[in-house]
Amino acid sequence: MASRFGQRIRRACAVASLIGLVGCDGSIHGATDLPATSEFVAAGCVQIDGYDGDAMEPFIEPRSGALLFNNSNAKPNLTDLFWAKRVDDGHFTFVGKIEGANSDALDGVPSVDEDGNFYFISTRSYADTYSTIYRGRWSNGTVTRVELVRGVSRGHAPYVDFDAEISRDGDSLYFAEGVFKGGPIPISADIVMAHRRGDGFVVDTYSDVLLGTVNTPALEYAPAISADRRELFFTRLDKEARTVGIYRVKRIGAAQPFGKAERVAAADGFVEAPALNPDGTVLYFHRLDAGRFHICMASRVKAKS
Repeated sequence: MASRFGQRIRRACAVASLIGLVGCDGSIHGATDLPATSEFVAAGCVQIDGYDGDAMEPFIEPRSGALLFNNSNAKPNLTDLFWAKRVDDGHFTFVGKIEGANSDALDGVPSVDEDGNFYFISTRSYADTYSTIYRGRWSNGTVTRVELVRGVSRGHAPYVDFDAEISRDGDSLYFAEGVFKGGPIPISADIVMAHRRGDGFVVDTYSDVLLGTVNTPALEYAPAISADRRELFFTRLDKEARTVGIYRVKRIGAAQPFGKAERVAAADGFVEAPALNPDGTVLYFHRLDAGRFHICMASRVKAKS
């Protein structure tokens, strides 16, 4: 899921955001279930000058507007973190790899809070720690003081955490937790919330209630939270219906349960990994077109309610 372990759909498949834990095949298609929100309109794919590879798992750095992303996680690629400077909402200039964050393992799914705390997924120590969520300090394309995030992993198989995003204020961490039992696709995947406590995080004991309209028997992953924490976007892959799509839920306050899920119709095709720009007016995601992943976008056409 905004996920996979080297599975491919033509060249690659992105189900499970980065960690490459889930695969899919050519019969997976865009979802058409549930009411669709018309709050967004498709705005094409972004231009990254100087970069022509797969671009996945987008995130917009809240202070500079830089685009952070990773390349494909399908073999034989070494999945790494990259960044590009902002020209405008749909145009960026490629800089290169994010220094200090990449390893010989799979590294991806970047996010940054307003204080410059950088979060990402890495499989570098899973065999020893059963943990995959890392953080460090972000500064103009370089990450320092890289460490595991404490308090979120269950600490044993068959659980694997992936697709994490930090809230803009740095107090809440949203991530997908998958259960893997021998195959490339998890038997379940749900979104979990955790809140900062000291130097680590504690999983919200009311996640099941707050996310009751988000998590279903399908696979939910790749969460993206708005700055006010009243909107949550995510990817849902239904293995039975063989559909994948991006969905949105809303709530009246940051401590309230989310309401009913709506499909984001403007994100059509094989799409995953939503991410909002800092003011919430543009929704980014990656889409598979002609065997390659591109970062595309949809613009909000009316004010948030």
